[in-house]
Amino acid sequence: MAVRAAVLPAVGAPLEITGIELPDPGPGQVRVRLAAAGVCHSDLSLSDGTMSVPVPAVLGHEGAGTVVAVGPDVTHVAPGAPVVLNWAPACGTCHACSLGEVWLCANALNGAAAVHAHTADGTPLHPGLNVAAFAEETVVSASCVLPLPPGVPLTDAALLGCAVLTGYGAIHHSARVRPGESVAVFGAGGVGLAALQSARIAGASRIVAVDVSPAKEDLARGAGATDFLLASAATPREIRALTGKQGVDVAVECAGRAVSIRAAWESTRRGGRTTVVGIGGKDQQVTFNALELFHWGRTLSGCVYGNSDPSQDLPVLAEHVRAGRLDLSALVTERIGLADIPGAFENMKAGKGGRALVVF
Repeated sequence: MAVRAAVLPAVGAPLEITGIELPDPGPGQVRVRLAAAGVCHSDLSLSDGTMSVPVPAVLGHEGAGTVVAVGPDVTHVAPGAPVVLNWAPACGTCHACSLGEVWLCANALNGAAAVHAHTADGTPLHPGLNVAAFAEETVVSASCVLPLPPGVPLTDAALLGCAVLTGYGAIHHSARVRPGESVAVFGAGGVGLAALQSARIAGASRIVAVDVSPAKEDLARGAGATDFLLASAATPREIRALTGKQGVDVAVECAGRAVSIRAAWESTRRGGRTTVVGIGGKDQQVTFNALELFHWGRTLSGCVYGNSDPSQDLPVLAEHVRAGRLDLSALVTERIGLADIPGAFENMKAGKGGRALVVF
């Protein structure tokens, strides 16, 4: 069956909106009609080679939709069921999974090497991060499909697949923010806005949003920020001034840039925690001297997929949505069509815009 999709023909090449031939679901597979897909910076990292995946590929890893058909041996979902796509399904058997660290599963991205579909001329296509959500329909492993809990709008639920799980997990699982603590979030894109809302849910007392764009202030404050700062060389000093010259208890970096990682570190109090969520390139070198590591006693940690277990966290997030504590629509800065994805990529490259949501 032919469907339209956004295809990355080669690393560094522009996306092409084209028809692809999608197979019927085989054993252990599910076919999903997409309701929406989020345009995430990780997709840009795939297209420019920061993260390596087989190409040509159908990109898009943050999506939700309705099950159209299931293959043999699929029992947890049926046609007509609303679902969220999980781009990093845990195998349950590797060393990380045996430790309960399913977000570090060694086999989570094995599916990216599979042949997902074909172009009209027969060229094989891979699913960029397992799920190929930049398409009208997709066929995925059953492990990549999570039933959507009731009470969550299907279109907005796409954001639960990456931005919200990552931002929520960075606050609740990685940094483990406690009530009354102060938090700074560097980068007010989709993940950053989710982290700001999550810090509010966690009971943080002061929540400082930092971004290079003044246009993000209203979005950040709407998500829960008590203060907004334009990123500059003075940001750590400004944050210390807001926190009694101490620095925040927790800093969460969502941009993946050396300068902002360093600023987040310097903005954290002595003994505080700095969590790096942003995906930076190998050229983004961050340096520390041995004395400051000893003196400040800070914890610096990476954070993959929010250190989340999607199967466990999705029901929790759905309850926050139903209770009005988590506003998914507030994370979306524009709603676009499939044909607009290449333009959204250009905006991300230029540092413009926030989270674009592709609505099918």
